Amino acid sequence: MTMRWTGKIIGGVLGLFAAGPFGAALGALVGHQYDELAGRPGGAAARGFGAHFFTATFEVMGHIAKADGRVSEREIAAARAVMAALRLDEPSVHAAIACFQRGKQPDFAFAATVQALRRACVGRPDLLRIFFEIQMRAALDGTDLAPPTRAEVQRLAGWLGIGAAEFAHVEAALRSGRGTGPRQAAAPAMSLTQAYAVLEVDAGASDAEVTRAYRRQLSRHHPDKLKANGLPDSMIEHAKERTQQIIAAWDSVRAARGIRS
Repeated sequence: MTMRWTGKIIGGVLGLFAAGPFGAALGALVGHQYDELAGRPGGAAARGFGAHFFTATFEVMGHIAKADGRVSEREIAAARAVMAALRLDEPSVHAAIACFQRGKQPDFAFAATVQALRRACVGRPDLLRIFFEIQMRAALDGTDLAPPTRAEVQRLAGWLGIGAAEFAHVEAALRSGRGTGPRQAAAPAMSLTQAYAVLEVDAGASDAEVTRAYRRQLSRHHPDKLKANGLPDSMIEHAKERTQQIIAAWDSVRAARGIRS
């Protein structure tokens, strides 16, 4: 049977951003519905892209983990954590490990692999953003983005068309969310630092700049817009959760600044 991963990866990552580990599990569950749809007549293209995305994800992760010449136990644990967060079944975990091992090899074609993925994602920049966020998360958990790792992640960002400002915002957003579980019932409210990271704007920005950042993030993650761009119905609820997180961040910043609109 052909294995399908696109929905699990996308659903899991959206869930991680929306609701921590519980959201990742829920995201992967509904993402599985997308994978099942890809198995129906007419879904061959989705299956092919899903396999491509999956393979590139873990090959590149293995390559970045080897950036300093060796792969530590912490980096292996970080890769395993991504697999767990995406709720991969046992055959998929074995496949991911095989991809990770290939990426570690000295002759791995890093640039060619990323460029091929970028061509496959033409017109779907949201998927490239997800791919980058997965790599950034693994790199942060694996080495805290130590210099050799940072250099490779920066190369990746350049090939994906992600500039320095967006790189910094993604890093800040992921750092602010590590271990906080902001949507767990007993967790504290979102801090202002986290709120600015979610909105991807600096705390020193003007009110007008913060407002524009909020509107930009809301537009980027709005469920109706994502659906129009091809987001499967099974993932709409997670787009809604991400939108709620952005609105919560805006409410925190707006209240702190006294912005009325």
